[in-house]
Order: sequence, then C-alpha cells, then structure tokens
Amino acid sequence: MSIRVSIQGYEGCFHQVAAQTYFGKDVEVIPCATFREVVRVASSKKESDGGIMAIENSIAGSILPNYNLLQKSDLRIVGEVYLHIRQHLMVNRGVSLSDIREVHSHPMALLQCADFLDKHDWKLVETEDTALSAKHIHQHRMKYAAAIASKLAAELYDMDIIAPNIHTLKNNYTRFLVLRRDTEAVPVEEANKSSLYFETDHSRGSLAKVLSRIADHGINLSKLQSFPIPGSEWKYFFHADMEFDSKDQFEKVIQAIRPLTQDLKVYGVYKRGKTV
Repeated sequence: MSIRVSIQGYEGCFHQVAAQTYFGKDVEVIPCATFREVVRVASSKKESDGGIMAIENSIAGSILPNYNLLQKSDLRIVGEVYLHIRQHLMVNRGVSLSDIREVHSHPMALLQCADFLDKHDWKLVETEDTALSAKHIHQHRMKYAAAIASKLAAELYDMDIIAPNIHTLKNNYTRFLVLRRDTEAVPVEEANKSSLYFETDHSRGSLAKVLSRIADHGINLSKLQSFPIPGSEWKYFFHADMEFDSKDQFEKVIQAIRPLTQDLKVYGVYKRGKTV
C-alpha cells in the first residue's frame, strides 16, 4: 500500500516532484489549494499519512506563514528535500514555437523565466498553479498556448517540452519539509539536523546567551528566523535549524539552552537533505 501525503498544488506541481523524490514514484499525493489545508489534511489520520510543505526558496527566501502553521500544528519534521526548480515551456503534441500566442503559468514561474519570455511577443496569462496551467491547455487541446511547468507535468499531461530549462537563474532551489503526525513519527536513523522553536525573555543579551551555548557545543546553526509574538510588546519567538554530528551532541545542547528559553519545542530530528 502506497503512502499518501498532502501537497500544495495540483498533480504535476513541484510539491509532487518533492514527494516522489523522498518517498518514490509510487507515493500518492492529495492536492490541496492552500498550505493551511496541507497541514490540516496531514494532521488527519483518516485522510493521509502526512504531508510535504515548502518552507523556503533560495531566491524568494522563507515562506513565513508556513512557520506559523508548523508551530500551531502537532506535526513533526521527519525529513527534507532540496529541489532544483527547473521550468520548462510545454505545448500540446504538434504545436510549434511559431504557433504560440500566449503562455500560461503561475506569476512566480513567469517572473523566473522573464529573460526568455522577453524575447517573444507573447501574451502572459497568470494562473494559480504551474501544473494546472499544463492540465488546462491539454484538456482544451489548445493549439496556440504554452505552459511553464515541471517535467513531471509534461509527462502527466502528455505534452511536449518545446524549450527546456528556460528559468533565468539556474541556481533556484526550494526546500520542502516532510511532515508526519507526532504520534506516528519514528526516530530517524543517522539524524544530523533538527528544527526547533523557542522564545527568549526581553532582557538584554538573552538571545546572545542562547546562541553562545549552541556555538559552545559545536553545533552549526544553519538558520535562525525571528517572528514577533502576536499581542506582545516587542517579544519574539525564533525558529532555528541546527546541524550536528550525533544525537548525543544535540541532546546536550538542548539541555544547555532550555533554562535560557521559554516554550522550547523541537519540531523534529531528521537527516539533512541533499540537493536534487
């Protein structure tokens, strides 16, 4: 029986590519319109086995609302995927470059391919999803329109990639988190990374003390993101990603910083993802 995970977007989107990268080609995806729905479905035992959620992009930066969704959920991070985002121009079978009059895709994808698109006098049509653009053009058998989407979308909707890798910046990566329910998450072998949430008081140097303890234990702090606490007077909570050599090293640093923090919560201890 294949695993079922919620994703944001439609079949053929980059979330599905990330899911297949982590779980394999047989993974079943549950398309969701919003990230909030991704978390809701991933949290439901009756609907899924977990979820895949984008958390940051190498160009656009962190997806800040998703940190809040994670913080309010009972989901745990069990893995991550760094996916190279490759955008392709695709058309229905038999359509040539000279036939194209308009290009459909998500606004971000159109922006990522601006240099290529500027070379052509095409109408740009913004849509809610890259893969949905490909599906729409395929279903309506459009002979004058192209979509910008993933290679997987071209395969699913039987379309020809007429111009591959048209994105302007070639080093465009998105980091996806693999989420499972807390009650079903099992320890990850060879774990060497963790994500956590904590608060500090408003006293001078409180954050610096926490960071010093982390450094003293030889931990690499690969990410530190601050967020204002709603309803408070200039108080913040922090999301931190830590990389370490052993779980023992990680557990010792948690013991060291716990007295210096408030509401410390470990989102997950998992294996650092590789770029694909």
